Amino acid sequence: MKKIFTFLTVALIVSVCSCSKKFDRVPEERTSETDVFDKDDKLGTLETAYLLGIYANLPSGFNRIDGDFLDAATDDAVPSSNRSNIVLLNNGQLTAVNYPDANWDNSYTMIRKCNVFLNNISVVPIAPEIMKRQVAEAHFLRAFAYFELLKRYGGVPLIGDKVFALDDNLNIPRNTFAECVDYIVKECDLAIAGLPAGSTIATGEYGRAPLEAAMALKCRLYLYAASALYNGGGVEANAQIKALTGYPVADASRWQSVISAAEAIIASGYYRLPAGTGATAYASVFTNRINTDIIFAKQSAPSVSIENANAPVGYVSPNTSNGRTSPTQNFLNAFPNADGSVFTGQVTSLTQYTGRDPRLQAIVFYNGVNWLGRPVQTFEGGLDKPNSPLRTQTRTSYYLRKFMADFSSSANYANQSHNFPYFRYAEVLLSYAEALNEVGRTEDAVKQLALVRARAGITAGSGSRYGIRAGISQSDLRDLIRNDRRIELSFEEHRFWDIRRWKLRSALSSSLQGLQLTSNGTTYNVQSVDVAQPLFLDKYYHMPIPYSETIKNNKLIQNEGYY
Repeated sequence: MKKIFTFLTVALIVSVCSCSKKFDRVPEERTSETDVFDKDDKLGTLETAYLLGIYANLPSGFNRIDGDFLDAATDDAVPSSNRSNIVLLNNGQLTAVNYPDANWDNSYTMIRKCNVFLNNISVVPIAPEIMKRQVAEAHFLRAFAYFELLKRYGGVPLIGDKVFALDDNLNIPRNTFAECVDYIVKECDLAIAGLPAGSTIATGEYGRAPLEAAMALKCRLYLYAASALYNGGGVEANAQIKALTGYPVADASRWQSVISAAEAIIASGYYRLPAGTGATAYASVFTNRINTDIIFAKQSAPSVSIENANAPVGYVSPNTSNGRTSPTQNFLNAFPNADGSVFTGQVTSLTQYTGRDPRLQAIVFYNGVNWLGRPVQTFEGGLDKPNSPLRTQTRTSYYLRKFMADFSSSANYANQSHNFPYFRYAEVLLSYAEALNEVGRTEDAVKQLALVRARAGITAGSGSRYGIRAGISQSDLRDLIRNDRRIELSFEEHRFWDIRRWKLRSALSSSLQGLQLTSNGTTYNVQSVDVAQPLFLDKYYHMPIPYSETIKNNKLIQNEGYY
């Protein structure tokens, strides 16, 4: 036995020595940075692919949190399945360990990739105008990643152009909220200086950032920074943490930065609300891949994924995971009447859907709406609410229709464009209106809100004010702007952050409601039912830094209320 062991040992040594005098430190098939950023690659093939690969790290948007929209953690919807982890965001169980929207890793992955790109692109002999654009894209993507961190956690570590190695000191403190805002603004400005205008983006390059995307990011950043939570309104008792999560002192002049940023986008001239009004015009924004309302969107291949995931359950195989999103009655109550007046009708009557804001038809399925050749059935025992333990089904009698093409008379779904919008021109107008109103320019704000309501199909009415009464107060217009923002930008990941920046605690402290419909074959009995009772704690104004990060970095201060 000893002889056999000795023989094998010698054979192994000889084998190793005869193959190579030293081991490779990385697999031969791995692409290195010197391969990607090649001084002989005049076409820039690999470095361009590397840059475009960073776009893949942008948040997906649709059903991205355990199969649900982020809006299912607001007052606009509930997840159809009670087993979804998204309920952790508003049921009192959110912790630094149980946090289903932990974006920390993904954002810093984007930042690292941008830093690698910016540190190495200069060696590639591509044309100067191409390099200028690509450098600007990297600055935009880096700004985007930092904003994703900022809106969740407040100030985070700013690492500049550093690309860390394994033996580097990674104990890095958080920068203040103010420092992060200033840094993101500078990144946006660098992007704006080198990005092409949206009007010049070729069809084959749609999905790459135009300069207006960087302008829109800057506008949204300023909007958040000027809002109540961040503008001196932090709820923290600890002064150090308060400076990490917002400006310690309020400054009303911060709204002026929002105004200037919005006016710059409007003045650029290319992006605008597309022609047309009403439900069809609104719906087309999300089904036409290229239109002048969408400034920047996450691209994906044509599919039926949104339909299968969210449309009423009776139209697809029972084995399909669908019907995920149940809009609330609270959300439907927000839609004004067709003349723009506040809806005060009877919610337990199915006539409530008549004479309402046309956007309702484009956003929500309700009982009786035609779809795939038959009426939607969300009454108890109906095809779309079968009450079967094998089916996920609506909890409110509603399903989400937004982002889908019109399949009302089709026999089957057909592949269509589903591109999640990050920035829209309508958002710019609503942000502009909000800022104008906050600085006391109420009538100027009315004009911007009227543009959005006109496209929605609200009737013009006396003086073409689209339901906005003459002489409206700043406070009342504030409520209207917030309500229209809720509707217009629904399910685009705004409501979750808006109710926080406005410190609108009441939105997540009231019961969420739906309807229960029972049918005797000819008529319906309609009852209002409570479907969820969210719990909102002060610490939920900011998200917890993942526990896995705080134990690795001993200088990373956790947000107040989390451990």
